[in-house]
Amino acid sequence: MNLNVLIVAEQKNGKLANVSYELIAAAKKSGGTIMTVCLAESAEGMAAELAARGGGKVLAISNPALKFYSDDIYAKVISAVIKKYQPQLVLGPATFYGKALFARLAALNTGAMASDITDLKSEEGKIVITRPSYGGNVLVDLTNAENRIFFATIRPKVYEESKDGPGEVIKESIEPSLFTGKGMVKEMIAESGQSISLTEADTIVTAGRGVRGPENLPLVKELADSLGAAFGASRAIVDAGWIAYSHQIGQTGKTVNPKLYIAVGISGAIQHLVGMQSSKTIVAINRDKDAPIFNIASFGIVGDLFEIVPALTAKFQSVK
Repeated sequence: MNLNVLIVAEQKNGKLANVSYELIAAAKKSGGTIMTVCLAESAEGMAAELAARGGGKVLAISNPALKFYSDDIYAKVISAVIKKYQPQLVLGPATFYGKALFARLAALNTGAMASDITDLKSEEGKIVITRPSYGGNVLVDLTNAENRIFFATIRPKVYEESKDGPGEVIKESIEPSLFTGKGMVKEMIAESGQSISLTEADTIVTAGRGVRGPENLPLVKELADSLGAAFGASRAIVDAGWIAYSHQIGQTGKTVNPKLYIAVGISGAIQHLVGMQSSKTIVAINRDKDAPIFNIASFGIVGDLFEIVPALTAKFQSVK
């Protein structure tokens, strides 16, 4: 089977998300012919960047209606591209926008859907994807036995970004009526307090109930800032109202996969581990030597976080 793979690039405010280049790397692994669709108010510049990084035939679709993300409009436009180019595999990021969009795309195109995948390959003409299951305790291989279009969202930070490869930009024409939807996004306002996306961060520092109160969160936030890291939180302190839900990592929050994850005052309940246990390097700081977090930690520091965290922060600041 000549496998045709369509990548849906993600952009915000006219800038490509790094995960778009990770999707190209994943598509290369499939061995198929790569196409990438880039939707924006003005897509040509970003399409050129994707082409230079190996995005294959990059379809640039520009329209003022695409300035802000809209499930309705994006799904209709991408479905038109799918109908024209007939891919067997469609890849997108397992981000907030990607997960919402791909569920809709799969339904509109009568396709099969797999979310948050960590690997893909082609075997004997079939697409085989790998995704965590049962809270991340089991890795499951799935294949598209019904021969329907396979829609899959890939967990950020699983693949290295594609650096180069063949590519060309094509200005794609779309029926104008598809750029209208039931609603109109007039403005997007970024939530304050988090300049680095948790799902795309290479380094994350996360606080748990061990910090004792919201007044002590700046202590941990300063450590994150010294590393240029994103700042996360356990469900316990989100539920307690100490910090906004957008910072929550775990089963009912975000799933992350950074190169370095520092857990401060987190015991390691399974609900939290589900969201971060695939991190490359895990450093746990906890006064309880029997805390479950130490079972998965690459490095453990047993002691008082109110002494350890300031010392680490001072050290990292001194070597900047």
